[in-house]
Amino acid sequence: MDNDIESLQNILKDDPSNFQARRELSILLVNQGFNEEAEGNLRYLIKYFPDDAELYYNLGIVYEKLKDFQKAEDAYKKAISISPQEDFYYNLGEVLVELKEWDEAIECFRKVLQTDSKDGNCYFNLGVCYFKKDEKNMALDNFQKAVEINPKDIFAYFYLGYIYQENGLTNFAIESYQKVLEISPDYSWAYFNLGSIAYKSGNIEEAKNYLLKTIEYNSTDIEAYKLLTKICLKQGETEEILEILHARLEKEENGDLFYSLARVYKYTGQIEEYHDALKSALKNPYTLSFPRDAVQKEFNSVEEKLGRHEEIEPETEIPDADEYEEETSSESDEEQEDEISEDMEDEELEEPGENSDADMDDEEDDLNDEDDSEDDEE
Repeated sequence: MDNDIESLQNILKDDPSNFQARRELSILLVNQGFNEEAEGNLRYLIKYFPDDAELYYNLGIVYEKLKDFQKAEDAYKKAISISPQEDFYYNLGEVLVELKEWDEAIECFRKVLQTDSKDGNCYFNLGVCYFKKDEKNMALDNFQKAVEINPKDIFAYFYLGYIYQENGLTNFAIESYQKVLEISPDYSWAYFNLGSIAYKSGNIEEAKNYLLKTIEYNSTDIEAYKLLTKICLKQGETEEILEILHARLEKEENGDLFYSLARVYKYTGQIEEYHDALKSALKNPYTLSFPRDAVQKEFNSVEEKLGRHEEIEPETEIPDADEYEEETSSESDEEQEDEISEDMEDEELEEPGENSDADMDDEEDDLNDEDDSEDDEE
């Protein structure tokens, strides 16, 4: 490939007006990641062929790769104004998704479906747009169409599971997440959400197994560690969770993990370790999602009690969220701890990421290398 680039560059040194060589060079450059050079060549060609829709389309792809989505939008719209084509509308739709222009993106994907009603990626992208607009029924309908056309679309199945789970349709959610794992057994977010469902259903051991799978495939999933801490404390499995938390903290310090560690040490009555873990949590404020003021108050309280050589009663039970709410309404010495503990009860779902469709069909990332006979003649 590098030899091909060099050969075309040599041709252009001898004949800068060889437009076909410049077009081919642009394609090779962008496919090799030389996007700025590709941009320069395409803009040079556009000066001579301002009505060539393919050049604007390819320029749009270059701008997408450069993450300049506003310029990509302009390039695709110019291509469409010259020659409205299915690929142009599709790529414009994806750029509008990046720009969070949901309604315009929907129009583009609808245009594609007018000529190709079996485009599963379009239905998936429509689902994402409606999901972001909080029109969950429309999102559900389009994700279902996406998996009917492409039964291997793990992202559509994941979105389906998430929507079902949010709406309390637990069995449908489980079925969708299981589909994800059939296709991609290492998809950690599906394990986490299955663990969350199992936990809320009272299937504690099942929840624990799913969460262990989560961190096996994604050791950076902090929410999984937090919920796993809760489960292990409920089951009295303190040695196991201490080992898990320490193993992760050896690789990366994290405020939330230090706070989880503090909860374990309080549970086991290891007061100095409890104090030190709280201190470490406060030293990592950017990764501490628990209320910092409440953590600080808890730390100060523990430090005062240690200074007076007072004993701190270990936690023998881990209350549920509603119990924490009752406790935090009273004026106790540990009010601030209860406030944080309630935070630990919020088993958030792993929400589909904005870029979860990044591994979809990558065809749009390749420049259109179709020969243009008119350009050759010119």
